[in-house]
Amino acid sequence: MRLAVSRLATPALPALVLFAVTGLSCARGPGSQGASDTAASAAAVTTHGEWVKIPRGRDSIRAYVAYPERSAPAPAVIVIHEIFGLTEWEPTVADRLAGAGFVAIAPDLLSSRFGMTPAATDSGRKLVGQLEPERVTADLDAVYAYVDSLPSVRRGDIGTIGFCWGGGQSFRYATNNPRLKAAVVCYGPAPDSAALARIEAPVLGIYGENDARINAALPDVERQMRALGKSFEKEIYDSTGHGFLKPGRQGYGTPAVDQAWRRITEFYREKLGR
Repeated sequence: MRLAVSRLATPALPALVLFAVTGLSCARGPGSQGASDTAASAAAVTTHGEWVKIPRGRDSIRAYVAYPERSAPAPAVIVIHEIFGLTEWEPTVADRLAGAGFVAIAPDLLSSRFGMTPAATDSGRKLVGQLEPERVTADLDAVYAYVDSLPSVRRGDIGTIGFCWGGGQSFRYATNNPRLKAAVVCYGPAPDSAALARIEAPVLGIYGENDARINAALPDVERQMRALGKSFEKEIYDSTGHGFLKPGRQGYGTPAVDQAWRRITEFYREKLGR
């Protein structure tokens, strides 16, 4: 059950280099965390996923792209990973979003500087900690331009979603890209108050009940967004903790996970279209 709901309403890149095709609907090989029961609804819909390299100056960004099966171009969502880098979980998120009708792309934001995210989570965390905000923004700009150029994407109808560190990056990227149509922040911190004034996209925040480190700032975030005339909605889910949408975290496996994903999908369909 949802604990609280608060809604404030207001008024081309170079061609991709394909380097792996993973098959249909969550087929990424052994060890994938996409076999959870809460991903079953997404896995029931056949989607096509592939790995691509997106040129970024002299470097490139490794990314997983999931496509829905539909006859018309779709809106798109950029999936921003946690502080551990791109793990096996984020592509399952892209598959879930593709199952709901969106083209979804999950970039490895370590790849343009450090190469592929290392398997050890501690190593990934240390490397992510070395990423400058300007580099992250430039990488996300490249990903945005790439996905916006795909024939299967409805031009300009692009949003973001991020988790933990990535949630903060989803919120921060909204301050840097006025073309963004929607931003979902899953238990991530907000940017500083001066940056909030630059946000054009509506923002949805998804939070766990037992996450005071993040939630303590929410009243100020709401107040500032309201004062700036920005659209910010937040939902806090009972008996969940930080990172509850991912396997192994407090609240995963409870109804809150499916409730949160339904709300996220509703938000995208409202802001990006179907």
